[in-house]
Amino acid sequence: MAALLFCSFCVLLLLPNSAVGITRLYTFNITYQNITRLCNTRSVVTVNGKFPGPRLVAREGDRVIVEVVNHVSYNITIHWHGIRQLTSGWADGPAYVTQCPIQNGQSYNYNFTITGQRGTLLWHAHISWLRSSVYGAIIILPKRNESYPFQKPYEEIPILFGEWFNVDPEAIIAQALQTGAGPNVSDAYTINGLPGPLYNCSSKDTFKLKVKPGKTYLLRLINAALNDELFFSIANHTLTVVEADAIYVKPFDTDTLLITPGQTTNVLLKTKPAFPNAIFFMSARPYFTGIGNFDNSTTAAILEYKHPSNSSTKVPLFKPTLPPFNATGFVANFTRKFRSLANAKFPANVPQTVDRNFLFTVGLGTNPCPANNTCQGPTNTTKFAASINNVSFELPSVALLQSYFFGMSNGVFTVDFPQNPPVPFNYTGTPPNNTMVSNGTKALILRFNTSVQLVLQGTSILGAESHPLHLHGYNFFVVGQGFGNYDPNKDPAKFNLVDPIERKTVGVPAGGWIAIRFLADNPGVWFMHCHLDVHTSWGLRMAWVVLDGPQPNQKLQPPPSDLPSC
Repeated sequence: MAALLFCSFCVLLLLPNSAVGITRLYTFNITYQNITRLCNTRSVVTVNGKFPGPRLVAREGDRVIVEVVNHVSYNITIHWHGIRQLTSGWADGPAYVTQCPIQNGQSYNYNFTITGQRGTLLWHAHISWLRSSVYGAIIILPKRNESYPFQKPYEEIPILFGEWFNVDPEAIIAQALQTGAGPNVSDAYTINGLPGPLYNCSSKDTFKLKVKPGKTYLLRLINAALNDELFFSIANHTLTVVEADAIYVKPFDTDTLLITPGQTTNVLLKTKPAFPNAIFFMSARPYFTGIGNFDNSTTAAILEYKHPSNSSTKVPLFKPTLPPFNATGFVANFTRKFRSLANAKFPANVPQTVDRNFLFTVGLGTNPCPANNTCQGPTNTTKFAASINNVSFELPSVALLQSYFFGMSNGVFTVDFPQNPPVPFNYTGTPPNNTMVSNGTKALILRFNTSVQLVLQGTSILGAESHPLHLHGYNFFVVGQGFGNYDPNKDPAKFNLVDPIERKTVGVPAGGWIAIRFLADNPGVWFMHCHLDVHTSWGLRMAWVVLDGPQPNQKLQPPPSDLPSC
C-alpha cells in the first residue's frame, strides 16, 4: 500500500495541476458502537464509530482509495452508490456480485477514480441489512475553477434520512427469511441519525439547522433509509431542486418532495429576508403503496434562524403538511418535473436508437414453504418472494465478477435471464392464480457499446407497489413513465428523447411502468435491484454482464491483489 501511494505521489508531481485530480485517502474501520435512540441502547455496526458514518469528500477527477478494515463479526462490503466505476468494477461493492465480502480481521482497499461526475451521492454497506447503520454522504465538488450552474450557496449541509431499529436489523431479516413473513418495521425515521421531537424519549435527539436571514443554503438530501420512500418538506419555505443523483437538473420549485432509498436530491433553500420570529419543522414521513405493515411515523428536525439579539423568548413553531402516505398522484406529478439541463456544457446524451429492447416485470410473488413446516407468508404454505421477470435471484457463494473474469462462471451463474416476461399476463390487473416464482442465478450479456431500452413494468401480484430500482455502474435516462400496462405500440411516441432526467435510481410507479435507456459502455458485471432492502432480500435483483470493448481503456482492469476471497 505504501509503495502504491508513493508511486501515485510521484506521478502527481510530474503533472500540471490542471491535468489531474489528487488522490484522497480514507480509512473506514468497521466497529461496534453503543448507540442510544428512543431510550433504547444497542450495539450498532458503524464506520469509525459514527452513525451516520463520515463524509467522503472529493473533486471530479480525483482518485479515491478507501481502506475498509473489518473489526466486527459480520462480513462487510461497501458500495459507492452512484459512482460509475469505469472499468473498476472490483471497487463497486455488492457482496457476491463484484466481490466476496471482507471477513472479520481482514481489510480491502476500494480504489476508483471519479470521472465526469459531480454532486451528491452516498456510500453504504451492501450485504444483508447492514446498511441500516453503515452509510454516509459522498460529496463530489466540481473541478477547481469550475462553478455550479446555479447561485453559489452561502453554506452546504448534508441531510441524511435513515431508519432506527430498537433491535438488530440482522436478526429481523434473518427471522423474516426463516418464517417467510414480512419483516418487522423500523421504530423511527432519522434525520442525520436523530429521530427528532415527535418520538417518545427523543426531544433531545433532534437535528437543528441554524441559518441566517437572506442567505441561500444548499441542502444535500440523501435517502439512506432501508425500506421506505419518504416525503420531505420544510414548513413555510419553498425549495428549489437543482440536482438529482449527482446530475444537474433544470431548476424547479416545490414545497414538498419525494426521495426514494438510494436517491439524492440537492435543493436550494432561500431563507427569509428578515428574522421571522418563529422556528420551523423539517419533516419526513413515508410514501407507501404496498400491503402489510410499515413505519407510519414522522421524523422532524428544526430549522432555526439565528436570533439577532440572542433573546430566549419563546417563538411559535410551524409544521409542514405532508401528503398522505399513499399519494400516488402527487408522486407521479412530482417525478415528471425532473429534466436534464441538456445544454452544451451538460448535454443529455440519451440514445436516440436502440440495439436491445427489454421488458422486465418487477414485483412480489411466493415461494413454497419447506416440507413439514408452517410459514407466515401470504398463506401458511408459502413464503414471500420477489422477482424480475419471475426470476427470484439467488446470490452465489462466490463473486460473479471474479468467476466471469477468470472464465469460471460454469456452475456459478447462467446467462439465460429472460428478456421478456416468460408468461405474459395482465400485469396491473387481476393477478394470476399461480404466484410462485422461479429461483436462479441468471444474468444477461450485453456487447460493449450496446444501446439499451429497458421497460420496467410493475405488477399487482400481492398488491401494486412502488419499486425504486438501482442500476450499478451506469447512469440511465428516464424517457417515459405511465400507469397500467406498457403499450409498445402507443407509449414510445410520447417518450422524451430531448431532455429526460438522468438517474441512478428510479421509482417504478405502483401499478405502472417506467422506460429507461442507457449505453453499455462500462465493462463488468453490474447489479440491478430494488432499493427497498426487504425486496432485495426476497430476490428482486439481477445482473448484467457487459463485455470488454476493443480499446485498452474499454476493458475491465484485472482484480487488485487484496481482493477478498470467499
